[in-house]
Amino acid sequence: MPESTPTEGEPDLRDRLALVRARIADAAAAAGRSPNELTLIAVTKFHEAPLLRELAALGITDFGESRHQEAREKADALADLEPTWHFIGQLQSKKARQVAAYATVIHSLDRASLADLLASDERQAEGLTIDTFVQVNLTDDPARGGVAPGDSEALAAHIAALPGLRLLGVMAVAPNDGEPRAAFERLRRVSQDVRQSVPEATAISAGMSNDFAEAIAEGATHLRIGSAITGNRPVQR
Repeated sequence: MPESTPTEGEPDLRDRLALVRARIADAAAAAGRSPNELTLIAVTKFHEAPLLRELAALGITDFGESRHQEAREKADALADLEPTWHFIGQLQSKKARQVAAYATVIHSLDRASLADLLASDERQAEGLTIDTFVQVNLTDDPARGGVAPGDSEALAAHIAALPGLRLLGVMAVAPNDGEPRAAFERLRRVSQDVRQSVPEATAISAGMSNDFAEAIAEGATHLRIGSAITGNRPVQR
């Protein structure tokens, strides 16, 4: 059975995507913003390439992946479509340069040493860049990944000075407890601090299937939405 085939009574892929787009438009209108300000990233972890092709046929151009091997395989399989690949998972130092071979945007830079590995004089000489976000940890748990909010500005300045990288802004995942809106309001304030050092870093990567409306209300520009579009993830392979 194809991945996107719903069981009886469930919405299909087209319907789910249409509903998400409508909800984004409603949230943007409520915040006095235009949906055109927002980049919808379909998070497709564990889903196979045919589903991504279906999404591409429905107008999706940005895909988010969090596992390097899986992402690389999909990038190869969908090379003819030339989508924008967003790496959104924790990035290991030993995999950094491999991810840079296919990822257009990396959302999870949380330390200077990792940024240094991604920097490239050769890429810059060719007029190419990798777009990046500083990942911010909005919890007290270091295992969640991300830099402490108070250290975000220094890391942003470091990244912005490196060749072959362009800092877009900040990224975070809302904590599992507490109100998402409060977390995203805090991220918005971190974004304001970062712009003191890197004025052009105006983007905010925030908002997932269950909280993207709250993220839009607090200025998110890049939405990372998975199951609300794709349905439940298949069994991990």
